[in-house]
Amino acid sequence: MKLRWGALTLAGVLALAACGAESGTPTTAAGAKGGTGGDGGSLVWAVETQPITFNPHQWGQNKARLLVHNQFDALIARGGNGDFLPWLATSWQVSKDGLTYTFELRDDVTFHDGERFDAASVKANLDQLVSPGYNAAVSAIQLRNFDHAEVSAPYTLKVTLKAPDGLFLDFLSSPLAGQVSPKSLKNAKDLKAGGVDVVGTGPFILDRFTPGQEVHYRRNPNYNWPPAGAAHQGPAHLAEVTYRFLPEAAVRVGALTSGQVQVIEGVPATEIGLIKGNPELKLETSLNSGSAFSYYFNVSRPPFDDKRVREAFRDAVDVDAVLNSVYQGTAKRAWSVIGQGSPQFYDPSLENTFGNDPARANKLLDEAGWNGRDAEGYRVKDGKRLTVRTVSAAPFVRDRRDILAQAVQAAVKQSAGIDFQVKLVDQGTAQKAADENEYEIFENSRGDTDAGAALNLILPKGAAINRTRFESAELDRLLADASAASDLAERKELYAKVQKTVVTDEALLLPLYVPADQIAYGAGVTGITFEPVSGTPNSAYDLRIGT
Repeated sequence: MKLRWGALTLAGVLALAACGAESGTPTTAAGAKGGTGGDGGSLVWAVETQPITFNPHQWGQNKARLLVHNQFDALIARGGNGDFLPWLATSWQVSKDGLTYTFELRDDVTFHDGERFDAASVKANLDQLVSPGYNAAVSAIQLRNFDHAEVSAPYTLKVTLKAPDGLFLDFLSSPLAGQVSPKSLKNAKDLKAGGVDVVGTGPFILDRFTPGQEVHYRRNPNYNWPPAGAAHQGPAHLAEVTYRFLPEAAVRVGALTSGQVQVIEGVPATEIGLIKGNPELKLETSLNSGSAFSYYFNVSRPPFDDKRVREAFRDAVDVDAVLNSVYQGTAKRAWSVIGQGSPQFYDPSLENTFGNDPARANKLLDEAGWNGRDAEGYRVKDGKRLTVRTVSAAPFVRDRRDILAQAVQAAVKQSAGIDFQVKLVDQGTAQKAADENEYEIFENSRGDTDAGAALNLILPKGAAINRTRFESAELDRLLADASAASDLAERKELYAKVQKTVVTDEALLLPLYVPADQIAYGAGVTGITFEPVSGTPNSAYDLRIGT
């Protein structure tokens, strides 16, 4: 697995992208390498998770990221070393105070519905993203410092921020900033859900969606604006691509080995040997950026309002043994809220500082008053069993996380007498449990290219997915300072303090593993790559069948 650099700070943007308003030369698009597209062919790709929306502004499933960039383009792309590259924006300038961004846009781009892409359409997208009730998380985190956008010329947009924000360009390179036709924004039947009437400028056009079965894309014949660094110019090689929703790992692998599909993602550990042993198949793996998959403890209700119980739960689990039993040595152990897929901010000093100490777990629980046992061996206190619940939404379950939960469930019962109840439910039921505070453990990982975006969504008071319900003015200050910082070393130092606070000082979570994507495909398929910063699969733009 190769390492990938994470998002640049504001200083890095100014230096590497050379886009300072008062000094330096604006970034301009570099020519893509390789031949032209449009060779033809059809490809079927089996995916683990059905998207809950096809609107990029509402994107939240890392497994669905590859679909977003089939249909939608962003203003900015990311390079192999984490630098920002031109895409729909040919150049940008940033004022010295970091408050004003001026973007020069391509003048040859059209949306799938025939509408012209221009500065007015980008402004419409930004205004929509901060409109009340549309995407509260984006409005509160990624665009919290957005003040307004104004059209300076047909293809020139000036964006003014309320405060410097080191995450702004990262946001503009993310799926959340995929450009949607203004006509769609006004007239779509279900804008938040997306679909065939929510269109972008991307290399493929979504023309059919059968819930529970598949989504079909056909090539955009007019496409000629790939991001800098793309392997070819012009339309996509493939004439069409179908993504089939096959949540069962064995079914996906069987579909690949039988030739029903040419590509699958989400290869289980139990099948990796089969894939590697077949000379007709290939396997590629990449760690994801962002936050690690962790169990976050809800400190607002018993028993995790007691730090001793939080530490005891962690000490009751031999994470390495659990991961090996579920993933057979293929999972990367996590030690912090930030995963090793974001090496620029990950703090390795946390490694081997907690966990796998059943004696200490039992001592802590005794001290916390959970020193009785019921007939089934579970700890009790004042006649009440030591029970904790996780309520997970099925659309977000990936990587055999349901099996992982069962392994943790067995471990904490055997080691410490904790009753860990695992509930896999529909999205509405999971949201209801979250809203009503009827859970003790919240499972989550985030695939943000800048880990700071993930931390801002999970940790501050009132954050969109602060399901620990932990509140700390000092922690909030550290996160705010890190987001606004213009120096990478300063951000790294601040995020190290954040990690120490939540992992060591407060024991707010049990980090488990670093998410990764595994792709298996037939030998006749070429162009399989991963996004260099996120580590997630790229769109189908550069894919082809044969040479």
